[in-house]
Amino acid sequence: MKTGVTLAGLLVVLGLSGCMQSLPQLDNSTFLSTRETKEVSRADGSFTQDAEAPQSEVISDLLARRSLLENPSAYSTVAAAALASSSRAAEAELRSARLRADAENKNWLPTLGPNVSLTSLSDLVAGILIEQVLFDNGRRKAERAFAAADVEVAATNLSIDMNERVYTALSLYTSAAQADEQAALAGTALTRMQGFERIVVGRVKGGVGDQSDQRVVEGKVNDMRWAVQTAKEAAATSRAELSAMTGQSFAATGEPLVMAPPLRDAENLSILLAQSEADRSIARATAERAGLLPTLTASASVTNNNTIGALGAKLDQPLGLGTGSQIKAIEASKDIAHRQIDEARENARRDQSRLRQNLVSYRRQEVEARKLAKASRETFRLFERQFQAGQRSVMDVVNVYEQLIEREKAYVRAKYQTYLTEFELARDLGALADGDKI
Repeated sequence: MKTGVTLAGLLVVLGLSGCMQSLPQLDNSTFLSTRETKEVSRADGSFTQDAEAPQSEVISDLLARRSLLENPSAYSTVAAAALASSSRAAEAELRSARLRADAENKNWLPTLGPNVSLTSLSDLVAGILIEQVLFDNGRRKAERAFAAADVEVAATNLSIDMNERVYTALSLYTSAAQADEQAALAGTALTRMQGFERIVVGRVKGGVGDQSDQRVVEGKVNDMRWAVQTAKEAAATSRAELSAMTGQSFAATGEPLVMAPPLRDAENLSILLAQSEADRSIARATAERAGLLPTLTASASVTNNNTIGALGAKLDQPLGLGTGSQIKAIEASKDIAHRQIDEARENARRDQSRLRQNLVSYRRQEVEARKLAKASRETFRLFERQFQAGQRSVMDVVNVYEQLIEREKAYVRAKYQTYLTEFELARDLGALADGDKI
């Protein structure tokens, strides 16, 4: 064995190792703090695309979406607070997918690596192996398409996640507002019912009233008192949860909800997600199919003595009797992906139809409940005047007043159910948050 050549080979290997260690690493903190921060910083928005990179229609769509909430309003303030306080795993997934896509965009370049071999003369020869793929049946192109679709899937998931977060915050705010109205309504009813109780107790003590009426009125007073306390606790619970979620406190304003009509051609986020997942599945299938076919490569081995070039064909997976079935199964997966898009579109249409019908129903209930409450209020005033004139008993007035309270409660429930349904419709369309604010 030639000791001089061996030592020289070892030095070359060590030199190559040093060169490899000096190359920038993908997970280096400096790399993450420059390019990644530039591309997906909160200031620019998570959907901001690099002008030099291929532009995604899906991400452009997500970026262009606008909130249907009136701005400024109490509801837009809650939505902005929910977005500003977000720290979700979906954001990290999008950053990771973008880094993977950036790496895959360079997969067509030649690969470089050390090459160490032992000759027939027992000499250790060190060099550099350069390999370039000439023809791979579209595998690397499919890998780039897969990485790009993976970014779209991550971006759509982020939009779904953020719109869901805003919906949760608005639901909590709306629940607190509804509980406040119910507490105020029950408080007014409690005060009025306590007045009826004093009248009934006075009549019983005077010997002109029925003690059973007193028991009935006392029970109604206790019910009202319980309703007030329950509504206040519900409002406090919703506000505490909203404060824990956003880090802010929001006072009740009683402001009505105003929302812009959704765009007619806007598609549900679930459809965009299904399309992106289908593109990713098709790209994966294309890459898998290409992996079953021969790949033509050109390589050059550079040593301290000479340079050797070669052309070669190789298979990542040996051919077998089941290769044909594998190819058919891969092709079938493409059909599955297209069918999943159709299924997602059908489910989205069903959900939209259900929510729109619910919205029509709640709006009708709101209008009817308002009319019925107005009619009950007029009836109560009539009965109250007749009671003062001695034409009605106090229990007649109590029963009419109780009916008035129930109808006012029904109006409050229908009004806020309308709000929640509008939030659901906007959430599914990705229209509770501006795309450039996510």
